[in-house]
Amino acid sequence: MTALRLEARHGLGLRRGGSHEITGETVRTGEPVPVRVGVTLLLAAVLLLAPSRARAHCDTLDGPVVKDARAALETRDVTPVLKWVGEGKESEVRGAFQRALAVRILGPEARALADRFFFETLVRLHREGEGAPYTGLKPAGTAVSPAVAGADEALDRGDVDALARTITAAADQGLRARFARAAEAKPHAGESVEKGRAYVAAYVELAHYAERLLESATSPAGHAGAVSRAPAEGHAH
Repeated sequence: MTALRLEARHGLGLRRGGSHEITGETVRTGEPVPVRVGVTLLLAAVLLLAPSRARAHCDTLDGPVVKDARAALETRDVTPVLKWVGEGKESEVRGAFQRALAVRILGPEARALADRFFFETLVRLHREGEGAPYTGLKPAGTAVSPAVAGADEALDRGDVDALARTITAAADQGLRARFARAAEAKPHAGESVEKGRAYVAAYVELAHYAERLLESATSPAGHAGAVSRAPAEGHAH
């Protein structure tokens, strides 16, 4: 059986014939271990990078980040994925890419694990660059926001009109529904404390919804933007 040489002072170190480093940690050549053991250790590294949940389109196995990652591995050219990270993360992506290429040649099981390791690393670094938490990869076929799906379709068609109509209609409907509740409650606000509180609740919901819509429409894009710009729960009017 083909042997790997393994000795890691920090993290996972994996070599084939002593020629390929598999992690960015300090690694020294040691006693040979079977390929199966090396693959098992790579799996452990992948699992450490893979929390149970993900919340964004870029976190799915059929999303645009992983799609580019697959192409990069198949062509052995890292260039297509570098756009997903900032300049400060480029060296880490390149290192992970080279380690994945080194392991992929060991067989089908090693190939699958190496690919997963690279996908996890790339998506994690992409999320970090956007200021958003990394919560793992979702399986292919995971449903994404209609707005995100619509954005993808608009870019594929080269036409944003359908997406604009969808979002505008949803915003209009939400704003009108909240306005109707507040407008209905306002004339009765002075009749009792209970009715006054009902009006205040409807008014605050309308005002916060309008505020969120305007901020979303006028603020820079980003994964973390909606969280960082959301009005505080205790916001007073």
